[in-house]
Amino acid sequence: MRLDLIQTAIREQAMDAWLFYDHHHRDPIAYRVLGLPENAHVTRRWYYLIPAEGEPRKLVHRIEAGRLDELPGSKGVYSSWQELESGLAAMVAPYKRIAMQYSRRNAIMYVSLVDAGTVEVLRGLGKTVVSSADLVSQFEAVLTKEQIASHYEAQAALDTILTEGFWEIGRRVRSLFGEGGRVTEYGMVQWLQEAMRRADLVWENGPNVSVNENSADSHYEPTAESAKEIRDGNFVLIDIWARKNRPGTCYYDITWTGVVGREPSERELQVFEAVKGARDAAVKTVSDAFGNMQPIAGWQADDAARAVITQAGFGEFFTHRTGHNIGNILHGNGANLDNLETHDERLILPNTCFSVEPGIYLDTFGIRSELNMMATPGRAVATGRVQEELVRI
Repeated sequence: MRLDLIQTAIREQAMDAWLFYDHHHRDPIAYRVLGLPENAHVTRRWYYLIPAEGEPRKLVHRIEAGRLDELPGSKGVYSSWQELESGLAAMVAPYKRIAMQYSRRNAIMYVSLVDAGTVEVLRGLGKTVVSSADLVSQFEAVLTKEQIASHYEAQAALDTILTEGFWEIGRRVRSLFGEGGRVTEYGMVQWLQEAMRRADLVWENGPNVSVNENSADSHYEPTAESAKEIRDGNFVLIDIWARKNRPGTCYYDITWTGVVGREPSERELQVFEAVKGARDAAVKTVSDAFGNMQPIAGWQADDAARAVITQAGFGEFFTHRTGHNIGNILHGNGANLDNLETHDERLILPNTCFSVEPGIYLDTFGIRSELNMMATPGRAVATGRVQEELVRI
């Protein structure tokens, strides 16, 4: 834990203190930010308060009195609930605006981890509990130089694998290669997984290969039992994500679409152009803001993309946020590009990565165009190849 950096961030946010609280590992963010062992045996409540200035303070149960000993600061102990409440009152007494893993009206559910009862106790003590969301972004989402470099390593590998994957679909369809003469979504998932393993990549579940109406399910997951065949004339979506197989590396996450053995229909072209326009509008909005050194929140980029799709007449078919933060976990704790599922007021910070992935999902097919952006001081750019037309497979 870098106490000096945390206290600087608290002051910059015009807060008096940041209060961490946990019971039975309810708040994994606290363990990561404070550098505590995430597998520690925790059966009693603990509190750790970092003030904007001065020495931190701890409050722990007597039977787990050493739980926070590796952290700096003075320590109070309790056994009874009365001692706990009086100890907590003494701990927070000098402070008014206290940040916690809380989000007003649960707007940012990713950091809304503290229970309502604890917030009630603090409010009963006359304290103003404010969201730690932007503090969490600073310590969870900001990437190191090494992590940024690792993102580009994954990008180079995955861009190549995706290109080869589309080629392999065409080869298999035309040669009737595959299990029992069938080329399936799941068979191509297995092919992509093996290619990623050879490239020394790791990933969460997936990737996803979707045909025709399955591409309209934005979280479709083919299985050996349910997978559809891939045939001439099909519409195909591939969503693929991975990071290099080293601790702390950053993900790369993209989605491309194409058609097998034919030219796209007029409807497919119309939808693709709307999605592409929305993607490019979000990219420009973020890029312009960083180039002009203007702060920008996640919801603003979502609005830029959503306006294009709505104007094209497809607003009701754009059913998810425009993008998500990316880090060592695929969906990170920085700002999402979202004014649909949440009103994400978190700022897009320098040295953070995020996806831009608007989509339109109709009955017979869906199109999503996903790229990643890396924001650095004064600059925000797409990090890999950008799809400009539907792939002809």
